[in-house]
Amino acid sequence: MKIVVVGGTGLIGSKVVAKLGEHGHEAVAASPGTGVNTLTGEGLEILKGADVVIDVSNSPSFEEAAATEFFKTSNTNLLAAEKEAGVGHHVALSVVGTERLAKADNNPQSTSGYFRAKLLQESLIQQSGIPYSIVHATQFYEFAASIADSGTDGDTVRMPGALIQPIAAEDVAKTVARAAVTPATNAITEVGGPEQYEMDEFVRIALTTRKDPRTVVQDPNATYFGIPVSERSLVPEGDALLGDLHFGDWLAAQAAEGK
Repeated sequence: MKIVVVGGTGLIGSKVVAKLGEHGHEAVAASPGTGVNTLTGEGLEILKGADVVIDVSNSPSFEEAAATEFFKTSNTNLLAAEKEAGVGHHVALSVVGTERLAKADNNPQSTSGYFRAKLLQESLIQQSGIPYSIVHATQFYEFAASIADSGTDGDTVRMPGALIQPIAAEDVAKTVARAAVTPATNAITEVGGPEQYEMDEFVRIALTTRKDPRTVVQDPNATYFGIPVSERSLVPEGDALLGDLHFGDWLAAQAAEGK
């Protein structure tokens, strides 16, 4: 199949393109760097002849107005171009807990507005008339340091006790690629890592492995990137697909590669 991957040069997209290529598909990476801009509509003629479009692109800003404009404009342009090209399946990557996080608070300084923008994206897809599959993934192992930085106060990292079920980007890419080569579900599929942690434990393991001297503490008043979270805000609700790579093995592999 010809499969166009929007955001195909990023962390997830580049892995998706590689995996599809390994299985004999014509996987085309579409991004501003390759001449495709979903915000302006530039280069969307690349969709001609595509069987599937995968969208793993993301807003460059977590601020609500900017994220809303990004997802509204890019998806409106992309979905219209897909209809014109006769694309038969749209696959999108989103986030486990999007609806819960969108409703977490109305503080414009928190990232809950970003998740409201993600809900808009999902709504546009669901109402487009194009068969679709939406993959909700949990947080990536690759962002453990960013989570730690978001809660850092001096030499202390304050984390909520909420559960997190992180996953390797590699396993997310596998799930997205698999969704693209199977029939559209017209539904949301959740995928998470093989283990759950309390968030402070997850961050503590990551920092300890990297010999980061910061002290990690559980703080009931701490937030997740500015959003108050409950125990299960960030984990799948029901039966979810599970990634294969355990966090400890991923950390070991990163250390072996000098990362």
